[in-house]
Amino acid sequence: DFFDYGYTTWSQWAYSNHTDNTTTGYGNQFSSIVGSGVDSSATYGVAFVEQGDTTQLPTIRKVAGDDRNFDSLWVTNTTYAALSMRYGDSFAKEFGGISGDDEDFFRLTITGKSSDGAAIGTTEVYLADYRFVDQADDYILNEWVKVDLSDLAAADSLEFSLDSSDVGEFGMNTPAYFAIASIQLNEEVIFFDVESKSVTE
Repeated sequence: DFFDYGYTTWSQWAYSNHTDNTTTGYGNQFSSIVGSGVDSSATYGVAFVEQGDTTQLPTIRKVAGDDRNFDSLWVTNTTYAALSMRYGDSFAKEFGGISGDDEDFFRLTITGKSSDGAAIGTTEVYLADYRFVDQADDYILNEWVKVDLSDLAAADSLEFSLDSSDVGEFGMNTPAYFAIASIQLNEEVIFFDVESKSVTE
């Protein structure tokens, strides 16, 4: 999408081979906080979840006629989101606040849907969690984690949404990004087959 303000935007999916896990800000929106894909692979996916439009959530659909079941996938934070939560920025707060006691979180919800669009279950992944009694247990995810999809195995599609404890007048302040890789269906690994909204020039 192109706006009158002179910038473009995108949503849903992008492929990435970016490796910058130290530079803060929107200009580094396509890097994973790990600096690579799973097992140091060169490529992975990045998702941006456009706020306020639940009809355009990032979605992975099985190819028509594929009778395999979803098994697992891997996720982590993007550098942009992780460092925004770590240090705060002009839009979002530093997770934990000044005292470290603020019970902040950043959560990815994966909803499995049947072929007719009905939800059959959800799986949640905390990309950051500061709700622990002991601050030493607080974390912002900075590695790839494998997500078990056995509860969503029979789904025809997977829909991804994000929510955060840091919410303002216009919705979530935390950058609405996550990174994804190595989606597995019944022992066969694929990258993803997605509904996409193209990055504009």
